[in-house]
Amino acid sequence: MASILPRTLMLARDARGQMTVELAAVFPVVLIIAVIAVNACTFFSECAEFDRVSRNAIRTVATSPAYEQTAAESVDRIKAAIESQMGSVCSDCRVVVEQSGEHSKYTATMQYSPTLFGMGLQQSVFGIGLPKLSHATTLVISTYKPGMLL
Repeated sequence: MASILPRTLMLARDARGQMTVELAAVFPVVLIIAVIAVNACTFFSECAEFDRVSRNAIRTVATSPAYEQTAAESVDRIKAAIESQMGSVCSDCRVVVEQSGEHSKYTATMQYSPTLFGMGLQQSVFGIGLPKLSHATTLVISTYKPGMLL
């Protein structure tokens, strides 16, 4: 019994600081995984909100334009409506219209830059530019012009 006790104390003395070393080795990996997970969830959330906001903006602005309103003016109004509802998240949004006959195809595209828990990240690492994530939504409408005969 007496020989077991000093051996146990010797093993405990040798393992001192092991948890600190393991934490120092694992912490950067856990931090990187957390940043990736938070950015992925934020991107999916922004995509869902962008889909809702952009489709509503296209439906309200482009389906019934004013008598002299052109497609380019509709694009400007749609972009302004999206930016006012999305805030600073959608500062890099773009709206494009393609017309064919009576139908107009509106495509709204959002650019998302990953962040470090809300703080901005560098746009390049070792001279290599990081790409932005993009998401697009498309809606085809038949434009109704009030006062015009079909």
